[in-house]
Amino acid sequence: QVQFVESGGGLVQPGGSLRLSCLASGSIFSIGAMGWYRQAPGMQRELVAAISSGGNAKYVDSVKGRFTISRDNAKNLVYLQMNSLKPEDTAVYYCNNLDYGLNRPFSSWGQGTQVTVSS
Repeated sequence: QVQFVESGGGLVQPGGSLRLSCLASGSIFSIGAMGWYRQAPGMQRELVAAISSGGNAKYVDSVKGRFTISRDNAKNLVYLQMNSLKPEDTAVYYCNNLDYGLNRPFSSWGQGTQVTVSS
């Protein structure tokens, strides 16, 4: 089963930027669609952004225009560029492969990377 390692989180002030990275243990070219999820304390995990194997992307409304998901199949990496960060973006961020239409993740979760937006 493919495994994912997330990195790039940290503490940032409101309005700042971060770029998250997700390294897959296998070829993401063959994995298919990939997504970034997040889970805030006391909240359910939600899909933030997803990218299909063909490069089509979709986002939850709260991050549209601020976040950009991308993938580098040659390096087995998926990125999440986060701009204009808000305190409500604070969460642990995870990546996973998923059913692009149903948003259902397929694999086990990694350790995630903590993003904290605070002044």
